[in-house]
Amino acid sequence: MGQLKILMVAEKPSLAKSIAEHLSRGKYHSRNTNLDVHTFEGTFLGQSCLFKMTSVIGHVLSIDFPKEYQNWEKTDPVTLFDAPTVKNEANPKARVCKHLQTEAKGMDALILWLDCDREGENICFEVIDNTARYLAPPSVPALKKQRIFRAKFSALSAQEIQGAMKKLVEPNKNESLAVDARQELDLKVGVAFTRYQSRFFQSKYGNLDSSVISYGPCQTPTLNFCVERHQAIQTFQPEMFWTIHARVMCSGQPVALEWSRGRIFDEKVCEFFRRTLLEHPHFKVIDVVEKEERKGAPPGLNTVALLKAASSSLGMGPQHCMQVAERLYTSGFLSYPRTESSAYPPNFNFKEILVGQCSNPIWGEYASSLLQGTIRTKGGVDAGDHPPITPVRGATEDMLGGDAWRLYEFVCRSFLGSLSRDCITKSTKMVLKAGDETFSAHGTSVVSPGFTTIMHWKAVSPKILPRVQKGDSVPVKDIEMTSGKTGPPDYLTESELIGLMEENGIGTDASIPVHINNICERGFVSIESGRRVVPTELGITLVRGYQSIDPELCKPFVRAYVEKQINLIAKGGAEKEAVVEHCLDQFRQKFLYFVDHITKMDSLFEASFSPLSSTGKVLSKCGKCNRYMKLIPSRPSRLYCSTCEEVYAMPQGGSIKLYKELTCPLDDFQLVLFSLGGSDGKNTPLCPYCYNNPPFEDAVKIGDKASGGMPCTTCFHPTCRHSPARQGLASCPQCDNGTLVLDPISAPSWRVDCPLCDFLMYLPKSLHKAKIARGEVCDSCGASLVALDWKKGSTESETLPTKACIICDEAISSLCEVKHAKSYVKRRSGRGRGKGRRGRGRGRHQRVDPLLSFHAF
Repeated sequence: MGQLKILMVAEKPSLAKSIAEHLSRGKYHSRNTNLDVHTFEGTFLGQSCLFKMTSVIGHVLSIDFPKEYQNWEKTDPVTLFDAPTVKNEANPKARVCKHLQTEAKGMDALILWLDCDREGENICFEVIDNTARYLAPPSVPALKKQRIFRAKFSALSAQEIQGAMKKLVEPNKNESLAVDARQELDLKVGVAFTRYQSRFFQSKYGNLDSSVISYGPCQTPTLNFCVERHQAIQTFQPEMFWTIHARVMCSGQPVALEWSRGRIFDEKVCEFFRRTLLEHPHFKVIDVVEKEERKGAPPGLNTVALLKAASSSLGMGPQHCMQVAERLYTSGFLSYPRTESSAYPPNFNFKEILVGQCSNPIWGEYASSLLQGTIRTKGGVDAGDHPPITPVRGATEDMLGGDAWRLYEFVCRSFLGSLSRDCITKSTKMVLKAGDETFSAHGTSVVSPGFTTIMHWKAVSPKILPRVQKGDSVPVKDIEMTSGKTGPPDYLTESELIGLMEENGIGTDASIPVHINNICERGFVSIESGRRVVPTELGITLVRGYQSIDPELCKPFVRAYVEKQINLIAKGGAEKEAVVEHCLDQFRQKFLYFVDHITKMDSLFEASFSPLSSTGKVLSKCGKCNRYMKLIPSRPSRLYCSTCEEVYAMPQGGSIKLYKELTCPLDDFQLVLFSLGGSDGKNTPLCPYCYNNPPFEDAVKIGDKASGGMPCTTCFHPTCRHSPARQGLASCPQCDNGTLVLDPISAPSWRVDCPLCDFLMYLPKSLHKAKIARGEVCDSCGASLVALDWKKGSTESETLPTKACIICDEAISSLCEVKHAKSYVKRRSGRGRGKGRRGRGRGRHQRVDPLLSFHAF
């Protein structure tokens, strides 16, 4: 019997390398492909085997609508609730699917080392879809029962990884289906509402300053919390109040007293009490109460507690906090940072972590003291996922630095604090009386600081009262009546918002930062001083509109109900299809009601924003009415014809201006020029009508689905002077579908570029003018010849031809400079290697509309 071959897959390349190092004890060999592969020998199921460890880069697949549902103009949003969905490769440029299929061929078994949460479970089955059918037939009896295994781990330590290898389980299909259900619901509900309201309001108002007016089942309730607090602030009515402050002398020390009546909302009544108290030069001590109080040590640190503390104490936003925590996790400094549990499991190895912290120059001595005693933890919740967040190995500020060190220090101190004794204090309450009025003073002293020694931000500030006894009479120092006004609540802080989201079941520990980041990026809120979340005019108007039509659209209990249904799927208590169908039916009815009553929200927008007709500046002529259209510069940039009442989407992220008053030969619209900033920014001529309504069925578009279209540089029409037929030079050497076109306004730095990718090539600097020689092509490569007008007096004007192929002519091509341009084509990130025609893969030029991904909602 030959050696077994085992394929292992982790979630990130860095994790794959760490796991391989721990399992092989450092004796592994690496092979560089588009995703690295680490091989080593070992034993599995009692047999000698060869392990092959590789990785994915997050989700392998992403959910989307089929092509026929992706056109914003032609697709009725209500049909999206019943539309089919497809799973596409999430990152085609990285060629993850092909990599998994290749590495799985001939392997005997598969071990999955994905993150141990629901998303990780979902990625497990995405990996299985791309590997299971490529595995070799079972070669040993044990593999006939099970060939796919799941490793469960919470930290990248040798003990944790080696322990997980000994306790392999099966992947959890139900948890994966729960993620699939959430993805489908978020996609269909979010996109339907987003498309409808974006098109409706952007076609009527010009100063919205938001590229997309999005709706999300989690995003919108999150925004609602912020707007409700804003409304409470705006509707708050301040009220005058009066109170009495008194000070007495005890053992020669002034002591401030609190009046038992607190605030009085009638000035004359308060003045009456003041005059009455002035008749008493001494106050009598009627009681002195001393008692010991305990401030319990905190439980373990979970994700939500980390996010709240990072925002309120470290000044780090939740999205940034999780990015830093994940880097610390993948580097082996912290345990897995996504967990709902705050209680340590019974068999948790505290000693190993404490030993690793004993050498720390700041808290090493404190960690050593904990090792000497009995470790007791109490409180917390065991959610059954991962243990609380803890350090894994020691580090210093010099090793990490910046935010990474500050977050690591907080986690370490929190961990040590959770193993410490309670903080014990002694409180003293002194009660005094003058006539019928009662006053009191409070003092605190620290008996044992306990966990506050290491968690200094929770330390108790001592306040010592002078010694008095019951029955003592103390002289009055002064009595004052002061006034004030009741104040409104402040805007929610990020920390408070995170707490509300957790309390109301909005999002998970993994998605809460994403939802907060989304409402910031959409322009619905802004983060101000003190990390307060302040809603913008657009955010306020949106929520007020939902409240006027259907408050449930923005209330948290709807999403909380959906999450309960999804949890049933994860626990095997409900079928995915039944839950999705039921929830979609509820949201479909809400969507139809929303559409029927959109005028209520429209009236609020009308009061807050300017109509298109009164915004923007005159730019170009409409081909239908021959009247001038206006450019609306605020996000999203667009052209508006007030006569035809038509809106034309424009590319985003650059400047738009009239292009030489040239007109389109197809529809008589004046052309405009879209330019990106910087010396290497592209210039793209386009017809507003053709851009939004491509005249050819297979027209190649640029940009995203919301604002993308066909520019002149991808037009097939032979009479369009800017089409590839007139300005095309040759096929792009970098991408499959692009054609290099001459930039007609790039003088004096003449250049050619590809409208579909970021390829850019500067022609020789000594050129005065360049243009495509129509109808003349190179005999060698088939590229169009270029007419070259060299600058007078230059060496090239005497030695080089005036018409040539700039690709084949070595003398000319050696003077060209290839660069990467700033391109507005959305490109997927990845680890693809190679230049030119190398590194091409299937799906390379598929562009993703962020609105059609559930992650954006």
